[in-house]
Amino acid sequence: MTEKRLPLGDDDFKRLLEKVPTPFYLYDGDAIRKNAETLYDAFSWAKGFVNFFAVKALPNINILRLLSSLGLGADASSLPELLLAREAGISPDMTVFTSNDTADEEFRAALEMGVILNLDDITHIDRVLETGAPFPKRICFRYNPGPERSGNAIIGNPVEAKYGVTKDQVIECYKRARALGSEEFGLHTMVASNELDENYIVETARMVFSLVRRVHDETGVRIGFVDLGGGVGIAYRPEDDAMDFYSLSGKIKVLYDEMIVSAGLAPVRITFEMGRAITGPYGYLVSKVRHVCHKYKDYVGLDASMADLMRPALYGAYHHISVLGKEGDVRDHVYDVTGSLCENNDKFAIDRHLPEIERGDVLVLHDAGAHSHSMGFNYNAKLRHAEYLKIDGRIYKIRRDESYSDYVSTMLYSAEEI
Repeated sequence: MTEKRLPLGDDDFKRLLEKVPTPFYLYDGDAIRKNAETLYDAFSWAKGFVNFFAVKALPNINILRLLSSLGLGADASSLPELLLAREAGISPDMTVFTSNDTADEEFRAALEMGVILNLDDITHIDRVLETGAPFPKRICFRYNPGPERSGNAIIGNPVEAKYGVTKDQVIECYKRARALGSEEFGLHTMVASNELDENYIVETARMVFSLVRRVHDETGVRIGFVDLGGGVGIAYRPEDDAMDFYSLSGKIKVLYDEMIVSAGLAPVRITFEMGRAITGPYGYLVSKVRHVCHKYKDYVGLDASMADLMRPALYGAYHHISVLGKEGDVRDHVYDVTGSLCENNDKFAIDRHLPEIERGDVLVLHDAGAHSHSMGFNYNAKLRHAEYLKIDGRIYKIRRDESYSDYVSTMLYSAEEI
């Protein structure tokens, strides 16, 4: 079981709501910091351990700066994410570029920046060469095990996933890279997302360590670092148990000693690209009730919409909901909690048991610290909302509300002939 705590007490929330219009995102920086420190302590046995935070989870420079101060790097999937990491002060050695269907200019920029290139396909070797830049001395490949592993609803079946080099291609990748002058080699995989079974992550480590040995046996290439992906999940539902970093780390260490150390292949640097597991539980979407409607069902209409948080509509994802001032009340009413988009799937919850809701109540949607604000959009010309960070007893605005001027800034008021 996981207790769903709010980042502020009722009185502090009321004071904040007197200053800040809803809806908005609030992140608990103190809890994020403690969580990251716990992860690093759990893997303190692994020399050079680093988590390359998945920028796509929460692409805010202020969050990236906080994480960088704690020793985390960045895993970027696009050129703008690379630029965000650089703007946050994260060094090229602490930045991985994990992209797919990548534009030539993005490869070129990544090479110029000197970040760690994590190639998604064997043909990307040729795409890198076509940039005209020297082939990187340090290279990593993303591995897709195909039918040897199963995925989950979010990331899909590996056989049907567009990501990664196949089992038959992976050896050739390392042979070609070495022939092109690469001297430091990495291996990455990610075969699940939001996984709460630690044994699945442990078996992923077993698969990767086995491939480290196979690559060495068949090519002579020594893998210097492995990235075990970012598939560690969080306890979205109160009945879920959060991942225990210490238990996970202990089981991976046993495998490392058995499969890497005993084979004479140590040291191999252990890394992850966790995003959700770092910030996910410590983000909150705060929204006010505009309407309570009684139709064929009972509806609670918020001033937020799926343009602010699309995970429930996209995945059927669960986000726990607290009602400020009514946390201890009996949840004896059943509502669909909706937004204001002209889309019937604009729902945060369906048939959710909550206390009786009244117009003006404030609802807090939990576990919105990853893949939430970052997945927002502007359908119905909805404007993006502000983000705030609570840390060291203070609250800071780290992104302002989007304005109408922002929204139309790229539009041409007079058509431009091309």
